[in-house]
Amino acid sequence: MEGCVVTDLKVHSRNNCYVLSVEEMKKIEDTAVKSFLERGTNIIKIKNGAFQSASASNQAGEPIVLLWFYGGRMINKKTNVEVTATWSSLNGYDDALILEVLEPVTMCAFFFDTNIEDNDGEVVLSVVRV
Repeated sequence: MEGCVVTDLKVHSRNNCYVLSVEEMKKIEDTAVKSFLERGTNIIKIKNGAFQSASASNQAGEPIVLLWFYGGRMINKKTNVEVTATWSSLNGYDDALILEVLEPVTMCAFFFDTNIEDNDGEVVLSVVRV
């Protein structure tokens, strides 16, 4: 690969892990919007909307949402690994998550920020079970 520069980053499961306490996980759960996904293939996408910061010159930000799934068995079709809890993100309108739900799961949708006071807007998710 002429002209390319490749950099490998090692992310260690202990050294580079930001640990969330039980209280912080409860706070995420209480803050997030929740949905319960039944058995089947669920396709999750951002339907419309965006978040924006009042200080960001009235320009809408990139639509993004973080997802936390727990409470039952599922397979993220990007990895094909069966798990009982997982995290994912949707970044933009063209991003989609396909989740094969084997046992009903809870989905929490939220996002992180450092200053909630200047936030405005919302993102609408579409969840289609096929």
